[in-house]
Amino acid sequence: MSSDRPPVGALFRRFRERLAAQAPALPGAPGSHGPKAGRSGEASYGSRATGAGARTDAGAVEAGLRPVPPRDVPPTDRRAGRRKGGGGEQLAVPPAEFTSYYGRPILKPPVWKWDIAAYLFSGGVAAGSSLLAAGGQLTGRPALRRAGRVTSLAAVTASAYFLIHDLGKPSRFHHMLRVAKPTSPMSVGTWILSAFGPAAGVAAVAEAAPWLPERGLLGLGRRLLPPVGHAAGLLAAATAPALATYTGVLLADTAVPSWHEAYPELPVIFAGSALASGAGVGLLAAPTGQAGPARRLAVAGAALELWGSHRVENRLGLLSEPYATGTPGRMLRAGRALTAVGVAGALVGRRNRVLSALSGGALLAAAACTRFGIFHGGVASARDPKYTVVPQRERARQGELAPDVNGPGVGPTGG
Repeated sequence: MSSDRPPVGALFRRFRERLAAQAPALPGAPGSHGPKAGRSGEASYGSRATGAGARTDAGAVEAGLRPVPPRDVPPTDRRAGRRKGGGGEQLAVPPAEFTSYYGRPILKPPVWKWDIAAYLFSGGVAAGSSLLAAGGQLTGRPALRRAGRVTSLAAVTASAYFLIHDLGKPSRFHHMLRVAKPTSPMSVGTWILSAFGPAAGVAAVAEAAPWLPERGLLGLGRRLLPPVGHAAGLLAAATAPALATYTGVLLADTAVPSWHEAYPELPVIFAGSALASGAGVGLLAAPTGQAGPARRLAVAGAALELWGSHRVENRLGLLSEPYATGTPGRMLRAGRALTAVGVAGALVGRRNRVLSALSGGALLAAAACTRFGIFHGGVASARDPKYTVVPQRERARQGELAPDVNGPGVGPTGG
């Protein structure tokens, strides 16, 4: 060590004296007059420190560091925007909004357009008309049977068109028949539609048997078509309930909040809508003397549809809102009103052909409003992030507040 350099002890004493001169005095030390107030009226961390090794504000500023409070200083409650026991810094984070990454929606809305809503409606009409035709066949009402079979074929053809139009290529429908997945509502629905369509077609073609000549090859067809048509009509009627309800299962199987949460009610609503639409076909096309099964079908379908719609609009809490507001709300309210008018007209106009036909038209319009309203209500719930975020937070909160089945003080793992 060089002889002209001061000893280490002298350097340490000089550093300690300079630091003591720059820093405020500690409470209780000679020359101190209590804690000094800063600009915000609070005492500095250094003036409140009472133990050795506490960093002062002046020393921290000189070192370019943020003051660190000692252990005996109460923590800051940033969520409440103030210190516990006094005023403090304000919360700088803006309130949370129901947005997502880069402003994109949390849940991607369905890419389905109006053609899928029309597919839902036409499929229900096909199923209900097939059941109506089976009722007319079993009870000896040829006009009711004929109207149901012809309408069923026309509706299932339109339904297949709307589905293929949404798929974009007819080959995609064919490709879906390569496999059968019981866990996929779309795969099951494709097979249901493939079984229902030919049966409904054969039953409808059988209605043309009286127009064929009595002799020759066509005469043979005239004799064979009626029994084959009867068997095909019963097969179509047996498949009709699955065709009417699988679309409700298909919607509920998606991640769309207002569809997914209504999984118990959607098949019921679609079943009731199919029955009501089939009844509407019978009231429109059949004479009043043969429309008895159609009137009974209208009452049963209206009861199911109105019950399911009421449950959907009242049981789901926040997720019922898309079905009660905007375009979906207007459609569903119109559907309920038309259903009530159609049923009342069907019961009152037993001998009035005009009133019976108007009731049938009202029931068909009600079925269309119901299907389109359910469709647009689900799309609206997917576009608004609150219908995804709020129920998730509520389920998480309920999970935190749920009682522990292992007893107080015991965790799930028994620790």
